[in-house]
Amino acid sequence: MTLPLSGRTAEDLLSEVARMKQHDLPVRGGQVTAYVYDTGRPEVHAAAARAYAEMLEVNCLDPTAFPSIVEMEKQVVGAVADLLGGGHGVFTSGGTESIMLAVKAARDAAGRPGANLVLPVTAHPAFHKAAHYLGLRVKAVPVDLETYKVRVADVAAAIDEDTVLVVVSAPSYPQGVIDPVAEVAAVAAEAGVACHVDACVGGWLLPWLREAGADVPPFDLSVPGVTSLSCDLHKFGYAPKGASVVLFADPATRRKAYFASAAWPGYTIINATVQSSRSAGPLGGAWATLQALGREGYVELGRATLKAAARLREGIAAIPGLRVLGAPESSLVAFAGDDLDVFVLADAARGRGWFLQPQLSYAGIPANLHVTVTGVTLTGVEAMLEVIADAAEAARLRGPAVVPDGLVELIADLDLDALDDATFAELAASVGVDLRPGAGQPGMATVNAVLDALPAETREALLLRFLSVMYAS
Repeated sequence: MTLPLSGRTAEDLLSEVARMKQHDLPVRGGQVTAYVYDTGRPEVHAAAARAYAEMLEVNCLDPTAFPSIVEMEKQVVGAVADLLGGGHGVFTSGGTESIMLAVKAARDAAGRPGANLVLPVTAHPAFHKAAHYLGLRVKAVPVDLETYKVRVADVAAAIDEDTVLVVVSAPSYPQGVIDPVAEVAAVAAEAGVACHVDACVGGWLLPWLREAGADVPPFDLSVPGVTSLSCDLHKFGYAPKGASVVLFADPATRRKAYFASAAWPGYTIINATVQSSRSAGPLGGAWATLQALGREGYVELGRATLKAAARLREGIAAIPGLRVLGAPESSLVAFAGDDLDVFVLADAARGRGWFLQPQLSYAGIPANLHVTVTGVTLTGVEAMLEVIADAAEAARLRGPAVVPDGLVELIADLDLDALDDATFAELAASVGVDLRPGAGQPGMATVNAVLDALPAETREALLLRFLSVMYAS
């Protein structure tokens, strides 16, 4: 972009924004079953947007300069703590930052060199990211391939003298099931190791599902041995993006998440989060959303979500060739195909206006499609099931995605770092992916089929190159 000589009007700018968004997936209506969360109540989202804008230019860097952020954050964190077993928290920009702080606090509290994290293969990659940034090792343990939950004995066997944190999920994102939190926390406590519950998805969902009648096992800070927990408010709290909370059972552990520096002659540096300067907009949006919905609003959304998830699981099970993976206690539903290519099914559904999130096979778990059921899903669940059934039949008739002969072997042997962005873009074009700006949403069945045939390390290298090309000048 070159800066214009003269400033442009707001109307002109918004018109340009609309043009740039023309190929975006819709954020309202429930036809996008990942990434966005919709209450179906526009007035709630409008209240959040207004509060977000009101706090937009307030800087969270210095709470003594802007005491509003202290009052607002204490209310938001207090609401989360009240719902999830108490504790002392920090408002963060999202689940990854919450997890980063939990891992940092555990590392610093333990003070062990060469430390490791023990976690299920279904744990969120944010833990791998935190370990990478913080110089820790990951010890991943398998899950039961019937329930998709981690086995307590496997966790116990993986803990050693260098383990600083054990992780469980409530629920894990891929299949929406809750790990045996109480049992794993007990094993961790016996070994003198901290235990983090990743409730980024479920923290502000499972209590409302329980109140709506779902059988939800104990998972929060009230469980003995659980030392920290992460909960995203921009998921089932329905707040604007950039809103999460990490809770610590012990205030001393929370202090280990903080960072301070006096080793320079400038302004005082004390940070509760990874970021220093950051807008208070997300905090304002989260505060307003919680206030606008209230307890009754969340209970009502929980009932609708529970009903929609049950209907979706029942409907998918009735479609020939499809099966739900595991028995999810949450409203995340993953399904695999026995005689059809789920990646082709996803493309067919997208052609009908619905986004179903593809998940690659890993650690014995088959390739599958993921649906996040939200408050608005109930009004469209029958339409979604019709689309899934039609797309499944189309995928069966079309057959599996065709991968050009030798392409997987070629990619596996390539030195991807030796390719410039232009050459990699040509390689992407060979499987039908146009990465040029404005090209719109690509068909992804062949791409996913190629990725699915490669080991995780090669998948990661390819994804990094895709991102690099997308942002190339």
